Amino acid sequence: MSGPQSGAAHAGNVNGHEGEHNAGRDATRRGFWREWTAKEDGWAIWIGLGLVLVAYVLYASGTSIRWLAVAPAQWASIDNAAHHFAVHLPNYIALFVVLGGLFSIAVAALGQRVTHFIASFAIVFIGSVVIFELGAWVDASKYNLEPPLVALLAGLLLSNLFKLPEWFHAGLRVELYIKVGIVLLGATLPFTLIIWAGPVAVGQASIVSLLTFSTIFFVASALGLDKRFAAVLGTGGAVCGVSASIAIAGAVRAKREHASVAITLVIVWAIVMIFALPFVSRAFGLPTGIAGAWIGTSEFADAAGIAAAQAYGDFAKHGVGAIAGAPEASLQAFTLMKVVGRDIWIGIWAFVLSIVATTLWEREGDLTARANASEIWARFPKFVIGFVVASAFVTWVASGHTLGDYRKVVTPAFTAPVTVLRTWAFIFCFFSIGLTTRLKSLSATGVKPFLAFTTGVVVNVIVGYVLSVHVFGHYWAGLGQ
Repeated sequence: MSGPQSGAAHAGNVNGHEGEHNAGRDATRRGFWREWTAKEDGWAIWIGLGLVLVAYVLYASGTSIRWLAVAPAQWASIDNAAHHFAVHLPNYIALFVVLGGLFSIAVAALGQRVTHFIASFAIVFIGSVVIFELGAWVDASKYNLEPPLVALLAGLLLSNLFKLPEWFHAGLRVELYIKVGIVLLGATLPFTLIIWAGPVAVGQASIVSLLTFSTIFFVASALGLDKRFAAVLGTGGAVCGVSASIAIAGAVRAKREHASVAITLVIVWAIVMIFALPFVSRAFGLPTGIAGAWIGTSEFADAAGIAAAQAYGDFAKHGVGAIAGAPEASLQAFTLMKVVGRDIWIGIWAFVLSIVATTLWEREGDLTARANASEIWARFPKFVIGFVVASAFVTWVASGHTLGDYRKVVTPAFTAPVTVLRTWAFIFCFFSIGLTTRLKSLSATGVKPFLAFTTGVVVNVIVGYVLSVHVFGHYWAGLGQ
């Protein structure tokens, strides 16, 4: 066919193809924006990086976000605590309004009822203030009353003694809180800090992370547990227990109860280690730096580890057992090993396991299946991108500073307030975890997860001792000298 009619038909085909192309492009664009505006990972990045950016702008202008990042001051009597709260009540109100507003925007975008969230979050916030205030008591470390740990235990106690109303669950946004906290964690871990920590801390942390994960994963798999469950248990023991368990559960699409079981095991062993590690370290007469490194290698939660390291430093400060080393070296070594060395593996494990779960575990038995790049991207935990961006940004801010200048100039006005905001996010998260965890429902999991995780505990403690005392003992003993 030729002539005007065929030309019109050709034009129609061209226009049709172009229309389809434009429609496809519009769909891709909508899918892209949906990824960053209709999912928790996207909002965790917006909120976390937004707070970091505001903190930096204020820091660069000569002020600070400290007025918003309020935290309880140390107190020795109820009157002291009441006075601090009365003076800083406007700051706490501002913190509630800002964080509550940001989280409410995210909740609305996720299609949830904002009214229920605000009412529930107000209760979570007030409870978190009380928990944080309790952690500021001068004798809190003596009784291991670290705020995140207390938040977990308080939540568990309330949820297992009382039946919580259904609407209250709207404010228990565990994953949103922890993801925002992890993005903020990136802003307190510049890449240069890892360099300053030295190859010893990074190397020892890497050995422990790889060995402990492998042990738990293979034992759990040998016991017949699902590989996703084994991965959640493995990272819970190898990195930062609670945060890692939640992050990896999302990355590999494990069941919700898998994360709950891992978190419960982390809590149980973290509490045991709070008391056991300082006691055994004192019995062995370990210097503060070596003991702090061992605690950082063997503990499963930052809050519990800080309590244990601080307790051992207090032993040295008060002359208990004639412990060698500077009292602060215990906490310094713990921070290098756990907060810098091991916690950075959250992002690494999340990235690696999200790809492994997509390309291998979900295609077992189907030899013809291939991994789809778009599926890997869809499964990849986007909040890890926020963690990396925040860390890279703070690395740029820290560039040109020595470690001493960084601690004197950048830390007080910029990263320290961000750390406080991160602590609030973690307390919200841990409190919510406790409030959503029913111990009765965990009994159905059986003894296998406990055996797999406990095997990792044994390996962790033994390898951590050998590395901290015999392999790298000279380095850790000289810390803080």
